[in-house]
Formats: sequence, C-alpha cells, structure tokens
Amino acid sequence: MTENKIIIQLIWGIALVFAGIGVFYRIPQIMPRIETIPYFAPGSYFIRFCFYVMGILLTGGGIKKILNNLRKIRKSA
Repeated sequence: MTENKIIIQLIWGIALVFAGIGVFYRIPQIMPRIETIPYFAPGSYFIRFCFYVMGILLTGGGIKKILNNLRKIRKSA
C-alpha cells in the first residue's frame, strides 16, 4: 500500500472512532423520543441494545483500523 492510502485509512479509522463515540453520546438523548412513538415503544430495549452494539462495532473497528495502519507506518519506516 502506498503512503497516501495508509494515511487515508488512518483518518478513516479516526472518523469511525468518533462516530462510535457519537452514537454513545446520542443514545440517552434520542431514546426518549423514540419511546414516544407507539409503534416502537414495545421494542425500545431491543432498539437501545442495537444502538449500543452499533457504537461498539464502530469504535472497535476504528481502533482496529488505527492500530493496523500505525503498524504499517512503523514497518515501512
């Protein structure tokens, strides 16, 4: 991989981590609004669980991408 692709992938990993943190930040703010919709009210615990899993996957994937690309940078230097 060229140096530019590694840097772009590193930036993408950082963006994924921030997106995951943003999901964790927004869940407590948005869930009361979702629970007011009668169609979604019975499944509110499942929806909350799915949001947390999505946040974990985004954060974990971003961290993995950052670490892998940092190793590639160190290996090429």
